[in-house]
Amino acid sequence: MDVTGAVVLVVVLVVATLAGLVLRNRSGRLRPTGDDRGATDGAGPGWDLAGTGPDGRRALLLQLSSPVCAPCRQTARVLGDLAAADPGLAHVEVDVAEHVDVARALGVLRTPTTVVFDARGAEVLRVSGVPRVDELVAALPTG
Repeated sequence: MDVTGAVVLVVVLVVATLAGLVLRNRSGRLRPTGDDRGATDGAGPGWDLAGTGPDGRRALLLQLSSPVCAPCRQTARVLGDLAAADPGLAHVEVDVAEHVDVARALGVLRTPTTVVFDARGAEVLRVSGVPRVDELVAALPTG
């Protein structure tokens, strides 16, 4: 291998490593996407996409997953435990392979992605990757 080839290889490895570190750092971070004032009355689009209604719950944790995604299973456990411990939360997991329309409607490009909707169906935040429980609980809509 000549010097130019070695330099190109090193540059490619550095760029790939930096890209991986950036993606890993963003994984699990909450991204607020709106506020709870922009919702409609009644069950809005979030609940419709999940195929359920609010039924007195304050938030929907809509998880978009794929069958071969290991972090999706961990996310399902985290969100399932949260919903089981708090009757004000609903957790619905949607397989993007079977429901491409839902992923497309929400602009989801990777799994797992969790989109949180308030009781009126307005999207309030989303998380790509496994959510950090303490941050998620603190950011969930109240009452």
